[in-house]
Amino acid sequence: MTKRIKILFTIPNFDTAGSGKVIYDLVKGLDKVLFEPHIACNHDGGAFFKDVKGLGVPIHIVNFCAPYRPFYSLAFRIRTIARFFKREQFDLIHSWHWSSDFTEALAAKWAGIPYVYTKKAMGWGNKAWHWRSQLSAQIIAINKDMETGILAPYNDKVRYMPLGVDLQRFRPLNRTRTTPLGHSFQDSDFVIVSVANLAPVKGIEVLLEAVHLLNNPRIQVLIVGDHENTYGKELKRTYTSSHIMFIEKQMDVRPFLAVADLFVIPTKDEGRKEGLPLAPLEAMASGRVVIGSDIPGIRDLLEGWDDLLFPAGDVQTLRDSLQTFLTLDVKTKNALATDMLQRSQNQFSLDKCIQEHQKCYQQILKTYAV
Repeated sequence: MTKRIKILFTIPNFDTAGSGKVIYDLVKGLDKVLFEPHIACNHDGGAFFKDVKGLGVPIHIVNFCAPYRPFYSLAFRIRTIARFFKREQFDLIHSWHWSSDFTEALAAKWAGIPYVYTKKAMGWGNKAWHWRSQLSAQIIAINKDMETGILAPYNDKVRYMPLGVDLQRFRPLNRTRTTPLGHSFQDSDFVIVSVANLAPVKGIEVLLEAVHLLNNPRIQVLIVGDHENTYGKELKRTYTSSHIMFIEKQMDVRPFLAVADLFVIPTKDEGRKEGLPLAPLEAMASGRVVIGSDIPGIRDLLEGWDDLLFPAGDVQTLRDSLQTFLTLDVKTKNALATDMLQRSQNQFSLDKCIQEHQKCYQQILKTYAV
């Protein structure tokens, strides 16, 4: 029997289910005849960690990055990580760390193990990103703007591989008018849904301001995500209305997508921005039309639908886009929803994402062995 490829997936934690869910899906979907996946994270906290543990793969609670200071002992700390990598005899390390930290990549280099990282967001603020990239055997870009922008200097090792949506879990949903939490809507209501881990960069106030300008009593808005942080509390104080509902973070968003007539993602063009947001992709796979800000990642999802993209932060243009969509006839709306469903199935399926990752790992190790 051929030895399985032993891959270590590294991530700081599973406190939020964004990248953690991607790793979960990758590990679950990898061909176990060919691959032996392991996971390393800093602690076992977070509600989602229980699901990850249920995968039944080895999980290492370990610090796989080292603090830079004090500099005189940095080499010792990196060597400790390298010894862990080497002792476990990993064939490849795939990092999902959002940070520019390069100590993990250096430890992998020290251990003689090829290192891959997925660029999760558009931030690129210091030299550490360049060092991390130089030390990598491959860099995975999850949107096209990364390829032509921040990662262009490393185009010989950049590979475009967008994330994928689980099409077994997210399927076309019949329109409903109630949620599991007791929200109820009339048939005449027009329900806009946005799902996000609420932070200022998500631009939820842009959506709420646009809805306010419309002044349409038919419009109901559901914001699904943790709203007990400073940003969320400020939103609730500022936008107090019976037409705006803030829903706590949900492990299963499908019942809330089912009530949606439209999904909006109004992320701002600042900070780390988006990489490739999964929430609108899940909405598309559920048969919902998406309107989003014209920034990297969202552009990939809505490529060819320029009228459904609006300049990030532009309340008036979003207001106009919402008004235009409201006036479309049912046949046109349904056709848009069908086209978006097909886009999610053809270009952004989880199965395709897993297959591309498997090919990537095999090609890296083949090249590395030459």
